[in-house]
Amino acid sequence: MSTSTIPTIDLSLWRTGDRQDRDRLAVTVDQALERAGFLLVTGHGVHPDLPAAIRTAARTFFHQPADAKLPFLAKTGQYGWSGPGAVATGRAEGVMTPPDLVETWSAAPGPYDATAGRPEPEMLPDSWPSRPPALRPLLTQYVRSMRALADELLELLAAALRRTLDFFTRHTTRPDWTLTLNWYPAINTTGAPRPGQFRVGPHTDFGTITVLDRQPGKGGLQIHTEDSGWQDAPYDPEALTVNIGDLMARWTGDRWRSGRHRVLAPPADARSEDLLSLVYFFDCDPHTVVESLPAPIGRVAHSPVTARAYVRSKVAEIALR
Repeated sequence: MSTSTIPTIDLSLWRTGDRQDRDRLAVTVDQALERAGFLLVTGHGVHPDLPAAIRTAARTFFHQPADAKLPFLAKTGQYGWSGPGAVATGRAEGVMTPPDLVETWSAAPGPYDATAGRPEPEMLPDSWPSRPPALRPLLTQYVRSMRALADELLELLAAALRRTLDFFTRHTTRPDWTLTLNWYPAINTTGAPRPGQFRVGPHTDFGTITVLDRQPGKGGLQIHTEDSGWQDAPYDPEALTVNIGDLMARWTGDRWRSGRHRVLAPPADARSEDLLSLVYFFDCDPHTVVESLPAPIGRVAHSPVTARAYVRSKVAEIALR
């Protein structure tokens, strides 16, 4: 997949560059999100030691037997561990795919205290594994970085639409977000995939933006465009992968494309390959009414939707239990 389709954006230029640098970045972002809905982002400020430490801690948890993880099972609409067979993401597109070959740990913000200004809420779930003890503080640190990065990206996206910089961030004072650790076990663990089975089935994300720290692999991320079909996603070890979701596409009146993607099944010729991705799904304040921008920016006038209700309705489509 060409670098013109999915370019690399250096956020340090957005922070410190002159007017011309910022304008060029905004144009590049606009064009990339029209074509594929994906960007690679460097200059993001996340030290590589942090996701590496998270992967070490998370693998300690995921590699335990199922009965050790069962006390942390995420019940419907809650957060924590989800084991094999919990979701079939391709069903969001109306395709009855088999369950995804993935285990997850998910976290989200707890209730905000309306009487205390803008404090950071506690992170859900309430119960965290004692093995490893480092998982919760590492994810707390990572979420803090992602939260700041998401707002910075939304300002860049507003500039790409020639809107005021706070066009999106005025709707992210107390936002919904979910941090999900996707563990993709090796084929030695999962067994041979069924026909049409993926680590994550074909789909578009549901919210505004997604920030992904991923590992490359044969059973890795693929991106779909109308011009090229399915292609392996570009990878840069120094970059985060960013894509927009359905809410953002609706907000722009389909000027921008909700990035369609999938994660391939575990490969038979790399039987020990297990991968772990850090996925930060960022939405906006729960009661935000998302309305399509009019022409000439917008191209399709979608019916208004309420942010949290829309995202939850889409999540319900892929849940198997």
